[in-house]
Amino acid sequence: MRVRRLTEAGITTFAGWLETLKAGGQLQAPTALLEDSLNTEAIAAEVEVESRSFANRFEAAEYLYMRFSTSGLSDVEGDRGLWAWLSLFYFDTVCPIGKGGVRKPGALPRHVPEPGNWRRYYRHLLAGPYRIYRAHRDDPKRAMGLLCQPLNTPGDVVEQIASRQELVTNRGIMALATRLYVDPITQKQKRRAGAKGGGSALRLASDVIEQFDLTWDLYAATVDELVAVMPQEFGKFLE
Repeated sequence: MRVRRLTEAGITTFAGWLETLKAGGQLQAPTALLEDSLNTEAIAAEVEVESRSFANRFEAAEYLYMRFSTSGLSDVEGDRGLWAWLSLFYFDTVCPIGKGGVRKPGALPRHVPEPGNWRRYYRHLLAGPYRIYRAHRDDPKRAMGLLCQPLNTPGDVVEQIASRQELVTNRGIMALATRLYVDPITQKQKRRAGAKGGGSALRLASDVIEQFDLTWDLYAATVDELVAVMPQEFGKFLE
């Protein structure tokens, strides 16, 4: 299907349906909105997407980056209506029907992004991973620490690190998160990586990195240099 964007009226309708869904309403996504002339409008490029599933955030981000990187569109990340449209188009993937025939859409920013608010933009289930992938497009596997998770359940590692823009754009720190929390063989998140104890992403982002930043130029630090000075509590993730 050719990509469009939801208008403000379309976003309002989509957001209203999400609220109804959370209250136990209709499970079927209002896909008729996708081509409705009153709720959508064309974008300034012909971009086609196909209905499909994604193994993880990386696969979704890679797929969308390949679709948009040659489109000529000037501000893909900031196009609120486009990402809301994509969330609706892929709703069965970003919000699948779970146990008991229930969908759990969560908060609105998971489906309708807030481009001017970094603290919330990363929560969008498609735009968030897309922005991370694009920031590390020279070597996207560097960012697997924030992209190896299932699309609909990002988890605590993503929550703690992606919410801090200065970390997401730092090559060494992103490579460190991948070294710590991604199994190099399965390319899946390691067990207990999302826990709250020692070696957690919360400790890394809010304590350890902030302490390093007082004495190091973190943008100049390599992943091996960072690994060499990690506190002992992170050893269990580096074995």
